[in-house]
Amino acid sequence: MNNNQEHYHYPEQQRPWWKTSGGVAGIFFFLAGAYFLFTEHYAHIIPVLPWLIFLLCPLMHLFHHGGHGAHHGSGAGSPDRSNNDPER
Repeated sequence: MNNNQEHYHYPEQQRPWWKTSGGVAGIFFFLAGAYFLFTEHYAHIIPVLPWLIFLLCPLMHLFHHGGHGAHHGSGAGSPDRSNNDPER
């Protein structure tokens, strides 16, 4: 009996979804839909565009300030870290 099991260790390399015929057709329909959505609603989007930009400012402030640490532990109540602290 031959126990050649090399194909179990090397999975087949599948093509990316956008290189398949269904992926190309899906991208085409998405782009066509986006084009018609933009051209049909262009007159409705342009007048409110400045308000959408102003709305984006507080949303960016809420969601983007958590990662850089500017508001976490920088006040007077933060613990004092000396130079010999092993966590530094």
